[in-house]
Amino acid sequence: MEEGLKEPIQKGTNNNNNNNNNSNKVSIGDQAFKSVGDLIKLLPSGTVFVFQFLSPLLTNTGHCNTLNKVLSSLLLLGCGFSCSFASFTDSYVGRDGRLYYGIVTRSGLWSFSDPNARSLDLSKYRLRAGDFVHALLALVVFAAIALLDADTVACFYPALEKEESAMVGVLPAVVGGLASFVFMVFPNNRHGIGYPPTQPTENFSSS
Repeated sequence: MEEGLKEPIQKGTNNNNNNNNNSNKVSIGDQAFKSVGDLIKLLPSGTVFVFQFLSPLLTNTGHCNTLNKVLSSLLLLGCGFSCSFASFTDSYVGRDGRLYYGIVTRSGLWSFSDPNARSLDLSKYRLRAGDFVHALLALVVFAAIALLDADTVACFYPALEKEESAMVGVLPAVVGGLASFVFMVFPNNRHGIGYPPTQPTENFSSS
């Protein structure tokens, strides 16, 4: 009789443990999505979307072979370059009222699409030391997002999967604090390629 009672109790205990494990996984997943969402605001939205869309495909949802690792590495390099490159771009409203983007240089902004760019004074957009700092910060933030991506971690660093919950709790806060400090020391008023639409640095349509 006692043995008959023990078996249902053990089954009930196992079910509770499974439910707790599932709830822990869900909570970790929710925290990861929230953390990634906070960090995404610091990066070009298009680049982050491409990474999040292609990562599960190229990593085979974390079950990587050699080809998967090569393709995933190219994706990481490409997205990292894109995040850094966006820090060296800016935008303005031309005389025709259209929004134009360009690449910042030592002498100003080099616009590759505005036919009237040569008649405008774009010297205020010249390259600054802060641009290099923001480019490095963008790389750090993107690296943090990659480390919070379960498929990427499972592909390249499977040993870190056990530390995922710790990374979700610590990494976004550390990177967020670093970003806040950098933006305080090196304010960023660029409105480059890939960032949410805001008012450009200067509007030449009224001049």
